[in-house]
Amino acid sequence: MCGIVGAIAKRNVVPFLIEGLQKLEYRGYDSAGIAVLGPKQNLDSLRVEGKVSKLAATAAHSPVKGNTGIAHTRWATHGKPSETNAHPHISEETIAIVHNGIIENYVELREELIADGYSFSSETDTETVAHLIHKYFVATGDFLKSVQNATSRLVGAFALGIINSKEPGRIIGVRYGSPLVVGFGNKEYFLASDCLALTPVVQHFSYLEEGDIVDISVHGVAIYDVNGNKVERKVNISEVIHSVADLGNYRHFMLKEIFEQPQAITNTLENCLGTDHILPNIFGADSEKIFAKVEHVQIVACGTSYHAGLIARHWIEELTGIPCLVEIASEIRYRKTVVQPNTLFITISQSGETADTLAALRQAKKLGYLSCLAICNVPESSIARESDLIFLTRAGIEVGVASTKAFTTQLVALLMVTLGLGKHHKLTKELHADIVSQLKSLSSLVEQVLNLDSAIKSIAKVIMSKYHALFLGRGLFYPIAMEGALKLKEISYIHAESYPAGELKHGPLALIDENMPVIVLAPHNKLFDKIVSNAQEVNARGGNLIVFSDTEIKLSDKEHVLYLKMVKVPDIIAPIIYTIPLQLLAYHVAVLKGTDVDRPRNLAKSVTVE
Repeated sequence: MCGIVGAIAKRNVVPFLIEGLQKLEYRGYDSAGIAVLGPKQNLDSLRVEGKVSKLAATAAHSPVKGNTGIAHTRWATHGKPSETNAHPHISEETIAIVHNGIIENYVELREELIADGYSFSSETDTETVAHLIHKYFVATGDFLKSVQNATSRLVGAFALGIINSKEPGRIIGVRYGSPLVVGFGNKEYFLASDCLALTPVVQHFSYLEEGDIVDISVHGVAIYDVNGNKVERKVNISEVIHSVADLGNYRHFMLKEIFEQPQAITNTLENCLGTDHILPNIFGADSEKIFAKVEHVQIVACGTSYHAGLIARHWIEELTGIPCLVEIASEIRYRKTVVQPNTLFITISQSGETADTLAALRQAKKLGYLSCLAICNVPESSIARESDLIFLTRAGIEVGVASTKAFTTQLVALLMVTLGLGKHHKLTKELHADIVSQLKSLSSLVEQVLNLDSAIKSIAKVIMSKYHALFLGRGLFYPIAMEGALKLKEISYIHAESYPAGELKHGPLALIDENMPVIVLAPHNKLFDKIVSNAQEVNARGGNLIVFSDTEIKLSDKEHVLYLKMVKVPDIIAPIIYTIPLQLLAYHVAVLKGTDVDRPRNLAKSVTVE
């Protein structure tokens, strides 16, 4: 969730550090800071509460400069957002540290360090690590050894970037449960939590593995594994091109990304479809052999990706006959699970660094699952690299915190997983071919729905003054209702809930009045008559209905009903189509309310802590 950038160069690194932080702004943060080693080995720092632009303005009028430095954007976990709690944290004008993640045993370490005479100026767990490293550095005089000793005592998930005023031209990085990458330039070396911070200046990267400590100096890079042994890590050429900074003609990145969905879907399907079938082994080597053995499926994800998994459960069980379970990653990793024979374990993550999902994957690899498949948008991410099988959604970089194109491309990927499984289980060639044809038409259908933007903007005016909203769906459309409610609450701050429409009479109907807009997803499918009855229950009680349907619903009180006429689409791909207007609805409500659409309060793009 936070961002780390570090650099060693012959030039002043302050402008580069700030530029790197700007490239990580999409991840979400509340404060920012830098620390550099000056020409006289002085340790200088700048910290601000708020945006990187404020840090940049402060740096422009500051004498702070140096050839070695670290920088950070913080998302508050321990201690409120403030300049005092912002990173870097400094111990005794010697050790400066930036940190992603959480130190779970910081309280006992803090008490120990206070007893040793250290004083604390912040509420953070991070300052504890800075003092602990300084304590070991005083004892040993060895920078690397002091970091190894200190981190061996830490409990939690963390990535660290550390500089030492006694060791100019040197940065030490640590990866335990939170990603960290080393960048190689022209006699310059870099450290970051995300390679996006370093592109396009750097194209060659090494991804640290769990437990690695990297010692970067003007002389080169040395990496040590969790046992302290010197190791080599593969140098990769990044496939990522950083071009997200251009908004074009769009007001916000979220709107840009909503309208990029036809192209994102096209990219995701590229090289995956034959004339009437999905191509073999698009999920990785031997995936055909593995899919033939699958008897059960377990899907694990968080947030929007969890909603994608719930839709996939419907597809998998209906089309292949394979039992499928879907669980939130933060729950499954902390309970006893029974692994059925020949179970395919699927993780879904936009960033590929979602902490709970990554932890669940690592746990799964020890529990005897048949194989682990990742649906992910970032080819160089931890989840992508640690899974047996991988399908990349090719959505491109998604800047807006509220996921849009990542979600729809996840659905495309999961429908192809269903087809891949169906080739070996129940699915007929005729239905397989029909769904492939539907996938080929998907991008153009999404474009048609995007043409409803003006009509949706008008509906948004009805909702923007409300404090609550209900979203209703049935079958495949209940998870889409969940996603619609999540989008609205994320960026407009309107409290929104979703329900299976049949549950209305079991409690939610008590909430219905003229101040409660009820958004109903009602495609003309086998459950159409059922959801019409549910809509009538709302209508009869004076509730305000907003109906998304390809067929007009006849209700007794038409005065309190707004319709959005949807295009008629096949049932299988309809959930993908119906999510688009809900994204636009949330966006336009947020714009009318004047919220920060791309960076909603308290949220982050990549959730790399529990």
